[in-house]
Amino acid sequence: MMLIPVRCPHCQSDQVIKGGKTKAGKQRYKCQNSHCPCYSFQLDLSYRGRSPEIKEQIIDMALNGSGIRDTARVLKISPTTVINELKKKSPHSAV
Repeated sequence: MMLIPVRCPHCQSDQVIKGGKTKAGKQRYKCQNSHCPCYSFQLDLSYRGRSPEIKEQIIDMALNGSGIRDTARVLKISPTTVINELKKKSPHSAV
């Protein structure tokens, strides 16, 4: 059996312990670093739209003039995910 080194995706700390499993059976981890903003995380995300790379691509495509449905089709995610991410990043979002 091979051990996989686990690091926190936010602070890169190796002070990580197992933190249970999700409903889908994916392993959860907890960061033990007290200065880290992340408490619980997963290494493998069950939905592509949650990954930071996809979120960056949504913003890039919006800035380049792509529509919501076009962005969703190209990235193979839901149009609702695209809309929600654009709302989060909007400078004119309502408070």
